[in-house]
Amino acid sequence: MKKILTVIVLLAASLSMAQAQGIEFFHGSWPEALEKAKAEQKLIFVDAYASWCGPCKKMASSVFPDPAVGDYFNANFIALKIDMEKPENAEFAGKYPVRAYPTLYFIDAEGKVVTKNVGAMGAEQLVEFGKKALGATDNAVDYEKGYAEGNRDPQFLYDYVRWLNRQGKPSLKVTNEYLNTQKDLTTPLNLKFILEGATEADSRVFDLLLKHREAIAKQEGVEKVNSRIELAAKNTIKKAIEYRNEALLQEAKSKYAQGRPERAKAFGYEADMQYYAAVKDPKNYLKAASGLRKDEVKNNAAQLHDLVVKLLRAFPEDEKVLEVAEKWAQTAAETGGLPEYYMTWADTLKRQGKKDEALKVATKAKTLVGEQDNGMKARIDYFIRSLDGRS
Repeated sequence: MKKILTVIVLLAASLSMAQAQGIEFFHGSWPEALEKAKAEQKLIFVDAYASWCGPCKKMASSVFPDPAVGDYFNANFIALKIDMEKPENAEFAGKYPVRAYPTLYFIDAEGKVVTKNVGAMGAEQLVEFGKKALGATDNAVDYEKGYAEGNRDPQFLYDYVRWLNRQGKPSLKVTNEYLNTQKDLTTPLNLKFILEGATEADSRVFDLLLKHREAIAKQEGVEKVNSRIELAAKNTIKKAIEYRNEALLQEAKSKYAQGRPERAKAFGYEADMQYYAAVKDPKNYLKAASGLRKDEVKNNAAQLHDLVVKLLRAFPEDEKVLEVAEKWAQTAAETGGLPEYYMTWADTLKRQGKKDEALKVATKAKTLVGEQDNGMKARIDYFIRSLDGRS
């Protein structure tokens, strides 16, 4: 019974985190990850796992999807998941052997292990582990001491700003201080400095990034520029949420649209949903979600299901939100045909007190479960028992 409950908890966690903005794992090969790390001057984070490992599944469902973890890791690392027991990963497993799962590696672009940890971590622990990994690559330079003592060498200041960003510390003051001394902002180092220093969309440095975007992209690559625009806009949205400042939200969307017009509409809807969920405004949240569904998601079953999950996480008890979630969940289930989609539909019904309808949908889900999927079977049985208070 304990094992079944554990499975249910993991599945529920997976469902609840489905829409979180977590780590974006690289899907290429190990050699390709090394090349990408060289090009972007980043470390590689490797989740060395096994498919049967419980702690691995827990990290995959509740830690890697965490927004704070995603923001930090996407900005600083190339992330890779490697199933150590698959034949195609035998070469990697031979070079980087593990004694327990998960083993979390940080490896540099030359293939050298910077540091590793055996065992699962929580979200805050993982971010701190990442900061330590980056600190280990800084050759023990005491940037804060050097800066306080008056070191204003351009390369030192660039490295200092990069270090501050990796540590999650404010860097705009140092960036502005340096750029204000420069007459020519188009030198190779200054273009790199602008890219590294543009951490918030509501800043002069971000405006410089947009102004010199073509030159920076030519020198550093379009992908780096797009990633920085994304990060800076998200940081300004965080600030908007912290200060409950809708003007900052609009500025973040406007600046993003200037930098990435091809994704501006979707980003705007997502930004509004994040903001209005945080400030507990279901009316505007639902307006943004409806726009995203109409213009971007449409009737894509997987994306629509994920959107429903996001609605349930943001406003689990709001009557209007639940009505819309029920309709979209039904469309996702009947279009996609997966038992998990039917269970999400059943959940929206249960939340509204429609237990008989929820039972019918859950029973339908059970007919769609594969013979070997004992975890989903257990989840459905648990849900059905909960409808009459037997769970």
